[in-house]
Amino acid sequence: MLVRAADGPAIVACNTCRRARDTARSGAQLVAALRAVQASDPRYAAVTVQEMSCLFACGDACTLHLRAPGKIGYVLGRFTADEDSARAILDYAVHYAASADGEVPFALWPEGVKGHFLTRMPPPGFLVAD
Repeated sequence: MLVRAADGPAIVACNTCRRARDTARSGAQLVAALRAVQASDPRYAAVTVQEMSCLFACGDACTLHLRAPGKIGYVLGRFTADEDSARAILDYAVHYAASADGEVPFALWPEGVKGHFLTRMPPPGFLVAD
């Protein structure tokens, strides 16, 4: 079942992610960290933090999907559920939201997102040119 969500730039985080050997839901902890960091700085208001159960990337917990209309979407994973990861994700998401097509120059990538990209997806009706 689909549920309507805000259409603008969004981080959709899996709230059921669980790392191997963890009993706690690290995905829910990452969502909480994202919301706490977002509330601490008004520049993060350009991106909505959303959550849903299972993004089907269980081997790469904590996982999220970064999306916006007409922009390349990205799935990122293998984060720790803490403030440092949340801040890096939100810092990248602000650049993403400000970009024309979803591509952020590598020089602007926060260190905390490097190595966490799992996939990129073109928006409907487009392909990414090389």
